Amino acid sequence: MKLKIILSIVAIVVIIIIIGVYLTLPRRVEVRTPEDLIVNVKQTFTLESPAFKYGEDIPTKYSLEGENLSPPLIWRNAPANTVSYVLIMYDPDAPRGIFYHWILYNIPSTITSLPEGVPGKGETSYGLQGVNDYGSIGYGGPYPPSGSKHRYIFLILALDTKLPLKPGAKIQEVLTACSGHVIAYAKLLGYYSR
Repeated sequence: MKLKIILSIVAIVVIIIIIGVYLTLPRRVEVRTPEDLIVNVKQTFTLESPAFKYGEDIPTKYSLEGENLSPPLIWRNAPANTVSYVLIMYDPDAPRGIFYHWILYNIPSTITSLPEGVPGKGETSYGLQGVNDYGSIGYGGPYPPSGSKHRYIFLILALDTKLPLKPGAKIQEVLTACSGHVIAYAKLLGYYSR
């Protein structure tokens, strides 16, 4: 009888310890979209393109109908303690949900601009590139359905770390790795229609 009571008490103590450990483990916030990463980030900086201004149409040469070149980008006033940047270009108006056109990560903090036509390979001198929703590595230009005009958002994130990812990462891997590390961000909005 005493042994049964002791075993019951030990079992209860073990359960309490397991619950306590579980409750104190850090939880990673689920990140479904780029916007989830910046919802609580207060600091912003500036992102511009010499090819088009915020809210203007993206020139055809940067689309799949044109030369499919990535546009030149310039950013400034990012935090001094930035370790690396992540650039995500996406179309929030795509018929089946967000369409990711470009994922560039582990951009060194010393870089503050990208030239036109970043090469479509996993490892570049500007950072690592992930797989876009066209299924290729690097930039894939706008190409909305015929008769529609879509928004294209270029979001650059200043991070307090370098991401532990290899070239060719998928968007969800990049978003998850960025969670909790965004210290500031900048956006550039462009439109494209067919």
